[in-house]
Amino acid sequence: MSERFDCDNCKESLYGRKYIQAEDNPYCIPCYDSLFANTCDECKELIGHDSRELFYEDRHYHEHCFRCFRCDRSLADKPFTSQDDALLCNDCYCNEFSSKCVACDKTVMPGTRKLEYAGSTWHEDCFICNSCQQPIGSKSFIPDKDDHYCVPCYENKFAPRCTRCKQALAKGGVTYREEPWHKECFVCTSCKVQLAGQHFTSRDDSPYCLKCFGNLYAKKCEACKKPITGFGGGKYISFEDRQWHQPCFTCSRCSVSLVGAGFFPEQDEILCRNCNGNL
Repeated sequence: MSERFDCDNCKESLYGRKYIQAEDNPYCIPCYDSLFANTCDECKELIGHDSRELFYEDRHYHEHCFRCFRCDRSLADKPFTSQDDALLCNDCYCNEFSSKCVACDKTVMPGTRKLEYAGSTWHEDCFICNSCQQPIGSKSFIPDKDDHYCVPCYENKFAPRCTRCKQALAKGGVTYREEPWHKECFVCTSCKVQLAGQHFTSRDDSPYCLKCFGNLYAKKCEACKKPITGFGGGKYISFEDRQWHQPCFTCSRCSVSLVGAGFFPEQDEILCRNCNGNL
C-alpha cells in the first residue's frame, strides 16, 4: 500500500496534481492561493501563483493593475511616483506637481538639479547671468529687478568706482564729498593712515587725520607750542597775532589763569594785574 501524499490544508490527494511546497508542507493550487496569495490593492482579487506580482511599500498588485492613477498607463518596469497613495507616471506627476522653469518654460523633472529664488524655479543650466550669459550655478549673484548678474558682471555694469583706485566698489566703502571710496583707499593725504571711522578734516578738498592737519596747517599755541586745532570742542584765546589753548592762557610770572580776566602784554609776556603792578 503506497504512502499518502495529501494537501496539508484540504487533505485531498496530490497524486497526479500540481502542488506547491510552502513552509515544508505541500499544498494544492487552490489551497495555496487562498492561504498564501496576496490581495491586489487595485482590484481586491487574489494574486494567483501563476500571475506576475508587483508591489510598492506594503501594497501588492497584479501586473495589469499596476497603472498610473491619471492616464491609466502601465507602470510595470517604468519609473513612477506616489502622491497621496496614488501611483503616477513621471509625466503625470510632473504635469501636476512639478515646477516649470521660468526661463525655458519646461518642466523641472524630479531629481534634476535646479535653482529656486524668490518663488521661481530654474533648471541649473537656465539660470544664467543677464550680461555674460554664463550659468551662475552655485556662485553668488546679484538681482536687479527681473534680471540676475554674476558678481563680476554686476560690478562692471552697475557698481560705483572708487575715487582713488578706480576699481568697482561692490559693498561698504566711504562717501566723502559725495564721492565713493574703498575704506582702505580713504587715507590721510600726508601719513596714509586709514580715516574710515576716525575723526578727520580737510584742506583744499584733501582729507587729513587730525594729527597731520595740526602739524601741517594749524597755528601753534604761544605757550606749549602744540597745534591749536579747535577739534573736539577745544577752545582757544587769540590776541593780536598770537594764540593760546585756553588752559595755556596764564600769567607768564605766576601762572594764574587769565581766561575771562584782564591781562597786560609785556613784550613777549602776558601778565595778570598783580604781576603787572609789581613791575
